[in-house]
Amino acid sequence: MICLDFLKSGLAILLFGAAIVFSAEKPFNHFNVAVYSRAYETREMADLDWLESRWERINQFLPVQKIYLETHRDLIVVDSGTLEKAKAFFNERGVKTSGGITLTVNERNRFETFCYTNPEHRQKVREICEHTARHFNEIILDDFFFTNCKCPSCIKAKGNKSWTAFRLELMAEAARSLVIEPARAVNPDVKVVIKYPNWYEHFQGLGFNLEKEPDLFDGLYTGTETRDPSSNQHLQAYLGYLIFRYFENLKPDGNLGGWVDTFGIRNMDRYAEQLWLTLFAGAPEITLFDFRQLVSPIRDGMRAEWQGTGTTFNFDEMIAPVMQEDGSLSGDAVMALPAAHALGLADEVLGNLGRPIGIKSYKPFHSTGEDYLQNYFGMIGIPVDLVPEFPFDEDMVLLTVSASCDPDLVQKIKKRLISGKDVLITSGLLHQLQENGFNHIAELRFTDRKAMVSQFKIGWSRVVEIDKKILIPQIQYLTNDSWEEISALDDTNGWPILHSAAYGSGRLYILTIPDNFIDLYHFPEMVLNHIRRIVSQDLNICIEGPGRISLFVYDNGTFIIQSFRDDAAELRIVLNEIYSVEDLMSGESLDGEYLTDWRRQKTGEKAHTISVKPHSFRVFRYR
Repeated sequence: MICLDFLKSGLAILLFGAAIVFSAEKPFNHFNVAVYSRAYETREMADLDWLESRWERINQFLPVQKIYLETHRDLIVVDSGTLEKAKAFFNERGVKTSGGITLTVNERNRFETFCYTNPEHRQKVREICEHTARHFNEIILDDFFFTNCKCPSCIKAKGNKSWTAFRLELMAEAARSLVIEPARAVNPDVKVVIKYPNWYEHFQGLGFNLEKEPDLFDGLYTGTETRDPSSNQHLQAYLGYLIFRYFENLKPDGNLGGWVDTFGIRNMDRYAEQLWLTLFAGAPEITLFDFRQLVSPIRDGMRAEWQGTGTTFNFDEMIAPVMQEDGSLSGDAVMALPAAHALGLADEVLGNLGRPIGIKSYKPFHSTGEDYLQNYFGMIGIPVDLVPEFPFDEDMVLLTVSASCDPDLVQKIKKRLISGKDVLITSGLLHQLQENGFNHIAELRFTDRKAMVSQFKIGWSRVVEIDKKILIPQIQYLTNDSWEEISALDDTNGWPILHSAAYGSGRLYILTIPDNFIDLYHFPEMVLNHIRRIVSQDLNICIEGPGRISLFVYDNGTFIIQSFRDDAAELRIVLNEIYSVEDLMSGESLDGEYLTDWRRQKTGEKAHTISVKPHSFRVFRYR
């Protein structure tokens, strides 16, 4: 509504505002809402007056179907009497209760975990899981079921293994013998779910075992919180979508929901975007962390802070229901309000969407390299689908350095190319493979030399210059054996940005990745447009325009364009065939223009020009 271009009428705004105020009386149509309560807050629920006063502040805005009542965190164990009293409170109000466990000794001490080689710690973990299973038929592990312990006991147990190999084995064993089996022994009906955090590239180093654990646990849950990209993790917004799809590919139909908190955000748009992307990825449930945060007051000073971003999230309209006559915020102005506001926006469109699809990118189990690079592709409008198995069937596959962890990768690439399937690899992957038989496909070299560039051209087109200098590796190749599709220039010297080579019936593309991945966003639009066309050949659609705009595509012809930019942008929707395009919320049909080739003959494609506001999304269907 407020953040969507298609909701313009005052009546729609008025009605939506009313829907937010009374949303707790009616669940959202396309997903369930859950709230997580830490052990710190769960133990306070022994005081029903304390609980009721806070629950009313949440329930005023949010239609909550489930609450996860945490039984342990930081060696705090909530007693049985308090758990049963809290369960009865929520059951009387039609809210399902499940158990939660955070296996930390001291979260504030750099997430100090239990030591899984220490007999006393192992027994404590077992007791916590048994205690929780006695009270709940569903248990979720918050995202600390890993180990960062390097005590003498762990060092001795590790022996000559790497920390990664040791921890992967240790935590798979702990999942079975300390968590799942003890819980099922006291409650055969219990379902145990593991929630994974957002830092998936590094899971293996701390013992999160994505190869074995999805089969061990009854379900997965996804940490889709990306927060502000300038915060410590530096995660790009697209990760909130990609990571849910990745975990769904690890356990099809077993990824039960997405999880967002209010940490690390500087403006309301960033919070809303995390909620939206979780749902755009297909999450059937969204968990809001946590009970305490949702009843935290919205600071009055945030009004100027958020409006000052120049974004389209209308703060004044959102808080209108909780404004007092003197212009200040009432005590009801809590974080549950913007959560409900953002979720309501998504709920309006989700019923139109099909199954999410994208360009397959292969990430073998326990692999790392070019950390989170697929999310930078997502931020330049390339829909990416991260998968744990090598894709043979699709017309295009995207491979980064992490794929090199597969010892048979070169042979798999050859097989695809010979069969007429294309492959795009990054310059970093070329560097990894060039000494491992890759020269039998194409004789290219990733050199130690660098270039600082700001000029670009495609083929014989004119040179386009940008304001920013970008540092890239220099790729060396044999003239006429392979070809520069896109060149980067410094005065009269130049190097490949996108390179191609024929092999068998297929074509290999090599994309040069800047040393700073964020510089992908600064490529000229003509460069981004050409890359999008090459990579997106499996889809009927691509976009043309600047960076920091994402495209989400679905198998029923629907698609979403989401801008993460701080300014309005104009772009074109390019369809591989001549389709009509409809704005799904306004019902408006878009007029497109036929595309022509260099001879000005129609190509069978059509482009539709649209505008998108800052930090907003638009939803369409082509037919």
